[in-house]
Amino acid sequence: QVQLVESGGGLVQPGGSLRLSCAASGITFSIYTMDWYRQVLGKQRELVARISSGGTTTYAASVRGRFTISRDNAKNTVSLQMNSLKPEDTAVYYCNANLGSVSRWGQGTQVTVSS
Repeated sequence: QVQLVESGGGLVQPGGSLRLSCAASGITFSIYTMDWYRQVLGKQRELVARISSGGTTTYAASVRGRFTISRDNAKNTVSLQMNSLKPEDTAVYYCNANLGSVSRWGQGTQVTVSS
């Protein structure tokens, strides 16, 4: 049974930092591309950051230079370090594992950036 479990969300002030983690089980984690998406109520889910099985990373322009995605294949986890957070980063953040036509989602974790 495939399971992705996100953690680390919460309330943070503008300029602050949070670290999200996603623990995967039921998949051969190392061969999957791992993504972090976010979604604001009423808007489309958007890709925030991606890390390939080989470790290549890509970022949305809105977070480049502030967010860092990383993976630990030994622990089957992917993380998203978020620095210099802005109110517009407020969203539900989702972990996604994808391999070709196979795509698995976590349940999401809320990040709220507010003073």
